[in-house]
Amino acid sequence: MMVYKPEIAELLLLVEKKYDKVLRTTTDFDLFSLYLKREQNELISTSTLKRLWGYVNDLHTPRKQTLDVLARFLEFENFDIFCSWLKSSPLYNSSYFTTKQVLASDLQPGTQIEIGWSPNRYLLLQYKGSSFFEVIKSEQSKLNSGDGFEVASFMMGQPLLLPYVLRNGEKTPPFIAGRNGGLTLLNCL
Repeated sequence: MMVYKPEIAELLLLVEKKYDKVLRTTTDFDLFSLYLKREQNELISTSTLKRLWGYVNDLHTPRKQTLDVLARFLEFENFDIFCSWLKSSPLYNSSYFTTKQVLASDLQPGTQIEIGWSPNRYLLLQYKGSSFFEVIKSEQSKLNSGDGFEVASFMMGQPLLLPYVLRNGEKTPPFIAGRNGGLTLLNCL
C-alpha cells in the first residue's frame, strides 16, 4: 500500500473539525471510538486511533479499512474517494496569485515601509540591508520599537511569518502578524 502522509494528516484534521474536538488524550480517543460505534456502527479501536494520531510512537502503517472508516465519517465513500476530492478541491491546490508585494531585494538601506493588519496593528519599518528590518514605530503590536527581523518579502493579504524577532540582542520564537486576513496595509515611503 502506498503511504499518503499529507492526505492522512488532512483526513485527521477534518475528522477533528467535524467531531468538534481535538483528539489528544486517552479519554479523547476512547470517546471518539465509542462515538464512531454508536453513530456510524463502525469500529476503530482506541489503540489504533492513538497510533494514527501519533499519540503513541509507532511506525505502523494504517490499514486502508481504518482510513475508509474515517473517510466515511466525513461522508466520503472511502479513503480513495477522499484523496481524489483533495486533489481536485480548489481549497487544497497550489496556485500562483497576484498581490501587492515588497521584496527586500528591491530596497535600498534606509528605505522605510509601513505595514498594518487587523484589528488595528501598525508598524513603521526601516530597511537595514541583507533582508533585515528594524521597527521604528509600533502601534498596538507585540513588536516594539527597536525590534528587528529578517524577511524576504511582504505581501498584501498574506500573513507575515517571521522566523524570529531580534529583541535586546536575543532571538524570540517565530512570530506571525496578520494571522487572520494577512497584511491590510503595505506602503513604501
